[in-house]
Amino acid sequence: MRGGTARTTGWRRLAGASWRSPADPQFYGELEVDATAILGYLNEVRAVHGVRATVTHAIGAAVARALSEVPELNVRLARGRMHPREGVDVFFIASVRGELTGVKVVDANRKSLRQLACEVNRRLDELDRGDDPQLGRGKAMLARLPRVLVRPALRFAAWLTSDLNLDLSRIGLPRQAFGSAMITSVGRWGVSRAFSPLAAYYRVPVLVLVGAIEARPVVIGGEVTARLMLTLTATFDHRYADAGQAVRFADAVRRYCADPGVYDPSTEYLRDSRR
Repeated sequence: MRGGTARTTGWRRLAGASWRSPADPQFYGELEVDATAILGYLNEVRAVHGVRATVTHAIGAAVARALSEVPELNVRLARGRMHPREGVDVFFIASVRGELTGVKVVDANRKSLRQLACEVNRRLDELDRGDDPQLGRGKAMLARLPRVLVRPALRFAAWLTSDLNLDLSRIGLPRQAFGSAMITSVGRWGVSRAFSPLAAYYRVPVLVLVGAIEARPVVIGGEVTARLMLTLTATFDHRYADAGQAVRFADAVRRYCADPGVYDPSTEYLRDSRR
């Protein structure tokens, strides 16, 4: 040290020349939940309603409920200020014909698991048939652009539809295209835990990945036993969320997973059907 200043040498010198200062607002977290209650409730919904309801649908419902309980996360960011969203909308990412796409469920927190699953399934079937009224025109426009213009075009579209809150659906740019949060599943490929980045044009506070359900040893009542466990991982945008809000969000998701029927408007119908 000379004059109270340490000289930068070795690895630190190389690192300083290799990377810039951090400018990425993302932070990550994971949550392990017992999947027994979710699987039991899904079986009830399928048996009573004949609906193809999945764990991903259930986690989407849990995320919608959590955003209702933590309204500070259900906001959009524009010009450095937070603005409450008009509703709790959840975007389900899916692979259709080998291409990533998805559907946004409006007011997901007000819909039962059955309604949510039916809407997602119907819309994905439409996408499989080539009908994409929400994002189809926008994708076609991007496909025609030179590669060098795709990134600025995406950012400009996000600024128009998210920051300015404009609805340009006529040209394939719907308002708040990705809703309040995004959900996708890696469990379908047998992956139990994975993380994903938030693209700049998403403009959402959180992206949740649903892992594969696995039998794992857990301690219950002081004894080790095998339980069906589910790992959820989340990517948060620090501009929207702080650690306290993320913890409250995770706690709300955990409580939903412990007893989905308590939060589902269709619960009474399910109970009546068993009498």
